[in-house]
Amino acid sequence: MMARRTREGDDKPSLLLVDDDATLCDTLARALAKRGFEVKTALTAAAASKLASESPPEYAVVDLRLPDKPGLMLIPTLIGLDPHTRIVVLTGYGNIATAIEAIKLGATYYLCKPVDADDIIAAFYHDAGNDETAAKEKPMSIKRLEWEHIWHVLREHNGNISQAARALSMHRRTLQRKLAKRPVKN
Repeated sequence: MMARRTREGDDKPSLLLVDDDATLCDTLARALAKRGFEVKTALTAAAASKLASESPPEYAVVDLRLPDKPGLMLIPTLIGLDPHTRIVVLTGYGNIATAIEAIKLGATYYLCKPVDADDIIAAFYHDAGNDETAAKEKPMSIKRLEWEHIWHVLREHNGNISQAARALSMHRRTLQRKLAKRPVKN
């Protein structure tokens, strides 16, 4: 699928790719460039903000976990620069709460890694929900519910681990250990 041009006079639509994994960033950038995008990459939220303020992108792929601040915090910045920017949040740590927040903040779609360039492009043009999506019959496990709750509390405290730990009545180091683990499968 080729990228659509959205701004008159541009040969290729601009895309900002933000991920702290340099190898993934490079691989996705090349794949998206082959599909018709002019891709700029950033490994941190600060670098992404700088690139976006210089030239607001038409499309953005933002990793949820960045080294300097959560990727969700970039969404309002990008939308503030251009309310028509199509944003896909990409994460290896997917959970319901962050997916909902990403969409509320203005993201177009939310994808869990691993993904390929075609998945990302399809997500940019995902404008409507699918009312035929089946609800899961099996409820989430207790461990998965705990994971979701921890991330919800952390987000409520703007990523501050100490404050979130106090709110959860948990030692800060215990919370850090839980956050360092991969998400629990359902």
